[in-house]
Amino acid sequence: MRRVTPDRAPRALSPAAAPMAIPEGTRDVLPPEWAQREHLRARLAALFRGWGYRGVELPSLEYADPSHPQDRRAFKLIDSGGQVLALRSEFTTAIGRLVNLRYPNGPFPLRLQYSGRLWLRTQTSELGRLREFNQVGVELVGVDTPQSDAELLHLAAAALAEVGVSAQLELGFPGFVDAVLDDAGLPADARDALHGAIDRKSGADLDLLAAHAGLAPEVTRTLHTLTDLYGGPEVLDTAAQLAKGERAHLAVAHLRTVARLYGGPLLFDLGVSRRYGYYTGVTFRAYAEGLNQPVLGGGRYALAGGLPGAGFAIGLERLTGVLAPLLPPEPEVVLALDHEGALAARAAGFTAELAWTDNPDELRTFCAARGIRRWARGTDLTEIPARTGGGQ
Repeated sequence: MRRVTPDRAPRALSPAAAPMAIPEGTRDVLPPEWAQREHLRARLAALFRGWGYRGVELPSLEYADPSHPQDRRAFKLIDSGGQVLALRSEFTTAIGRLVNLRYPNGPFPLRLQYSGRLWLRTQTSELGRLREFNQVGVELVGVDTPQSDAELLHLAAAALAEVGVSAQLELGFPGFVDAVLDDAGLPADARDALHGAIDRKSGADLDLLAAHAGLAPEVTRTLHTLTDLYGGPEVLDTAAQLAKGERAHLAVAHLRTVARLYGGPLLFDLGVSRRYGYYTGVTFRAYAEGLNQPVLGGGRYALAGGLPGAGFAIGLERLTGVLAPLLPPEPEVVLALDHEGALAARAAGFTAELAWTDNPDELRTFCAARGIRRWARGTDLTEIPARTGGGQ
């Protein structure tokens, strides 16, 4: 029998602490937030349906795959047959599997919406270090045109407006950065090292990497220019001057066309280089005031087999945090003293909880603790009387 050394032994909670603790990166959701979240989920789902995006539900368990973009951060387990499984860590790959299996021949374009939980074994600053979180989103699969990119921008803007978020969309094109680096004659391994520094807009890191690679001064100046490509439509003019090869020219031309088709205000961040290789075209995100992480993000990608797709996701935890003060109040809760009273109160738009006892003092104590001011009997809705010695 293999001996488990002390430093390899699993950590266990004490019996007294175990019932009270939850794993780091998880949280309980109490009724007010749950109600707010479901309100947002329902409004977004109805909006997406109106645009032709039909709902799907995806398994929380998947087969682990080393090629999955989140494989290294996914929770994994082994089932009874010895297969390595993973908890779902992002939706795009899961949608791709569903499309390839269930809709191999379309018809395309295929418009789908989803909602559900994701899990990540490790998380950094995003989502407040949550390792279990909720997203709603849409995918537009099977077409790759400026019109389809513009449709998603319109839908993203409509989704934010539907829930009352004021945010401006930012467009990027990670392939543009790589194209400019390629035009400058940098080999693939040098480009890979520079992508992260450019995305972080870290001039110091760029200088170190440039010195290490022995880059010419004019190439280093180009790297710094890439980090500054943020702003309005004028950014595209600067980007066009940097574009030397066909790939970079096509990226700028595509962005101009998408911006024209969208027609609304846009910001451009052409220094976005994060997750280059995952996204194949336009990326976009939206920031809400007071939140340093995007409340919405998405972009264009290629599914397994090369089928084009694009979509975006909205983080419900982030959205709830931004909108909590703005969401409509819940209906007033009343206590129904009989079944007829409950039916009448609900028909009038109240939330009605049924009394479980005939003891008026016990009911008054409960109502005081819950903040319930009125109770219903039959068709009568009255203020809860003060305690007078036992009568209702």
